[in-house]
Amino acid sequence: MNHPVRWPLEAIWEAVSPILPGFTVEVLPQIDSTNTELMRRARAGRLEPVLLVAEQQTAGRGRMGRQWLSAETPSGHKPMALTFSLGLPLAPQDWSGLSLAVGVSVAQSLHPQIRLKWPNDLWWHDRKLAGILIETANWGVANTSRYVVIGVGINIFTPESAGLSTPPVGLAEFISGVDIGQTLAHVVAPLVHVVQVFEGHGFAPFQAQFNALDALAQVPVTLSDGLQGVAQGVDASGALLVATPTGVQRVTSSEVSVRVQPGPNYEQL
Repeated sequence: MNHPVRWPLEAIWEAVSPILPGFTVEVLPQIDSTNTELMRRARAGRLEPVLLVAEQQTAGRGRMGRQWLSAETPSGHKPMALTFSLGLPLAPQDWSGLSLAVGVSVAQSLHPQIRLKWPNDLWWHDRKLAGILIETANWGVANTSRYVVIGVGINIFTPESAGLSTPPVGLAEFISGVDIGQTLAHVVAPLVHVVQVFEGHGFAPFQAQFNALDALAQVPVTLSDGLQGVAQGVDASGALLVATPTGVQRVTSSEVSVRVQPGPNYEQL
């Protein structure tokens, strides 16, 4: 597969290496999943900071084991989606809210009107633009650090929507002349900075930023465990706050899905 993409790898390395020593950048024409590959490397003891980009994923993964559909790109054409994983050792005091902080960073790097759906999706109006998957690997009982793999998938062009509960959207629909290589360059250095701030201070510095971009704010929602209420943003740990008839409930489980309740005042998503 030979995609005519100009990846600004040197520029990305120059922007990131001063704040992340030992950082490297790799681009692969095809792989099953960038997250899966970096987790394989971590289990084999390769724990260096790296950005791994795939021009095409054959077995991309999303949260809760869902498949991240990456449409096959015809030979000679640019990839339909930007898929990459950032791997690095990390030792925050509290891991809660990392995917939300990552979402804040990516959204702010792409477009001011992108919104965030707790806990790991980026939306353009009522359509899904991007998703985030975070995985970690431990090494050594005495070591408090983990190797974290932060996977990001961003639609550049709009994929087919058949079988998807939320219709997708691509950056090309609202950013004229979008370039996949430059999109990567815009996202990576700010993302590394945000992850380092998170390591030192947790999610609290990003709470207000997330709530300002929250697609579910004041929206009636139903959780996959049956809980219903009105979403009220997130707290300083990244927990979703849902106002219910019995009071405000904190939702922390990454295995809980949130669905918007259809109604006369809100379009079904």
